Amino acid sequence: MANFELTREFIEQIRLLIEQKDEAALTELIKDLHPADIAEIYEELSIEEAKYLYFLIDDDTAADVLIELEEEDRLRFLKALPSEVIARRFIDKMDSDDAADVLSELDEERQREVLSFLDDISVAGHIVDLLNYEEDTAGSLMAKELIKVKESWNIVTCLRSMRRQVEDVDEVYFVYVVDNDGILKGTLSLKKMLLSGTDTLVRDIYNPDVISVSAEVHSEEVANIMDKYDLVVLPVIDSLGRLVGRITIDDVVDFIREEAEKDYQLASGITEDVESSDSVWRHTRARIPWLMIGLVGGLFGSRVISIFEGNISEHPEVAFFMPLIAAMGGNVGIQSSAIMVQSIASGNLGLDTNWRKLLKEVSIALLNASALAVLVFLYNFFLGSGHAITFTVATAMFSVVVFASLFGTFLPLLLNRFNIDPAVATGPFITTLNDLSGMFVYLILSSYFFSVFL
Repeated sequence: MANFELTREFIEQIRLLIEQKDEAALTELIKDLHPADIAEIYEELSIEEAKYLYFLIDDDTAADVLIELEEEDRLRFLKALPSEVIARRFIDKMDSDDAADVLSELDEERQREVLSFLDDISVAGHIVDLLNYEEDTAGSLMAKELIKVKESWNIVTCLRSMRRQVEDVDEVYFVYVVDNDGILKGTLSLKKMLLSGTDTLVRDIYNPDVISVSAEVHSEEVANIMDKYDLVVLPVIDSLGRLVGRITIDDVVDFIREEAEKDYQLASGITEDVESSDSVWRHTRARIPWLMIGLVGGLFGSRVISIFEGNISEHPEVAFFMPLIAAMGGNVGIQSSAIMVQSIASGNLGLDTNWRKLLKEVSIALLNASALAVLVFLYNFFLGSGHAITFTVATAMFSVVVFASLFGTFLPLLLNRFNIDPAVATGPFITTLNDLSGMFVYLILSSYFFSVFL
């Protein structure tokens, strides 16, 4: 399949064919496209145009396209469709985890209405089970479709059961082994099945070493486990150890991408998850809180400067380096906090590694502070600046860099301790605090050194 590139000309061609009701030409135009490419087309069309195009593709492709749509576009599209169409054309063709994700975007009354149109009660039951799990847990990520066999079965019985189960499974990564109570015991290798006699019992050939997670485990821990052990699929168990589902790597990748987007927005001072297509009011509401905090920080900064107004008036050269000190404090703080947030997110901070990382950050802070202080000292010295300003800027640079590094290291740990997303620490919050503290230290040092040398 060739790489598809959406162009304005292609969209205009699609719109023209829809206007002409040329179903044959439209079908020919999109028949070889990937569902993700078709979803990209839909996002450029009106609701009525998208609905017309949607009903020209087969049910399986239609379900895949719905999953690929951006959340806002999908919700807009679902609202324009009858519940029966959603149930029988889309939900019935999806894996349970995708179906639950789609339905979770609807209100409870619409969810019940859609589920009532599903012919298979067991499928509806699986989706309801998944909807009941808390968001961002293993249970909310998992799918119910999997292949499992009982440890008491022989190979012939296994094969018969697997043939029935495989109809609902797109990809067979593992065959899971359970006991009569459904408790997960291990995995069964297809190779061992093929090499074993028909009367061989599963309990004699299965692998008991299996990594699993509880349905209540946070999604971030799921991602860390799958990354650590290079897993493409992870079984999920309930509190009794019974196998209830599996999480595949594509679901974890989606979660990681969403978390990365959320952290990036937090680091940029945006408090809500927003899209470029969201309303002006939603964007304003997401941005204004940290802008307010920045405004308050700036006002406090002006008060700090006013306290030392006399010293600045008497020695105006002090003002020349104020932007430099503030900028370096903010930059260093963001670097340190970004490294610490990354360590927290990847789960690399344990009881022992905490102190090692903190010690490492202190060492880096001292080296960076020393290097920057020496450079700014030499700059002022050879430029012929007075001793007072030379020592003031160099000492302030050293102090501010060390403080900003330590603050940027400890703040994410503190926020994480109180279950606050540490990504907050990489944004305007830490920049504002470092600006204030850096300015205060610089002006105090300027008062001291000018009183000593003059």
